[in-house]
Amino acid sequence: MWSAQDVARDQVRCQANGLDAAAVAEKVAEAAVRERETAEQLRGNGSFYEFEMDRERLAVVWLAKHAEWRRVRDLMAALGWGVYEPEQDIQGSVWAREREERLAGALAAQAASGERGREGADELRAEVWLSVASSRLVRAVAYRAGLPPSQVLAQLAERIVIGEDGTVSVPPFTPSQ
Repeated sequence: MWSAQDVARDQVRCQANGLDAAAVAEKVAEAAVRERETAEQLRGNGSFYEFEMDRERLAVVWLAKHAEWRRVRDLMAALGWGVYEPEQDIQGSVWAREREERLAGALAAQAASGERGREGADELRAEVWLSVASSRLVRAVAYRAGLPPSQVLAQLAERIVIGEDGTVSVPPFTPSQ
């Protein structure tokens, strides 16, 4: 769900919290090395030491992390911060809020989908093959009611009554739209 930039920004924001300029500079250098290594591994010049991760995705994430660490370094230098505090990083805070909103939206959509799935589990979809005589009766009733035959059958099914002895019947009714 998150882009490589989202992953990088979230991780850097967490890892940079409380780091001074020297520590951030080390993180920039480390990210540059990892960016170069993953790019080389992507071209087939090395083995991956990361656990089962898509090579292209890993290379793009390290590219984004390197860019984000540089942004944090430059921000700290420009504003004269002694340590990085995520709450003071206006752009980083905007991105974090957007990520949280997207996550909340995705979780809400997933919950709604699950609810629809639970509701759908109680539904029954069936294909019915009727004899010629029964089919003609259903079609005639459907024609008079201005309904498709499937709607007449659905209305019949909604009115089923099961007797104490297990018999099934449908009280008289007029199909309607």
